Amino acid sequence: MPKLKTKKAAAKRFKITGTGKLKRNKSNTQHILGKKSRKRKRNLRHATTVDRTVENKVKKTLLPYA
Repeated sequence: MPKLKTKKAAAKRFKITGTGKLKRNKSNTQHILGKKSRKRKRNLRHATTVDRTVENKVKKTLLPYA
């Protein structure tokens, strides 16, 4: 069986935490920021974890060695 390739786009977007969860950045932070409130933009800065329902799918298909 050959080695599995990691999807590089996914590797750049997700990081694995010490407990094995996937960490990701939030969306809506790139442009059209004038109409978003200061509080909303501030909360978008912080990273969050991937939802449990899709975490296993991401790990298996996109990050096989995670």
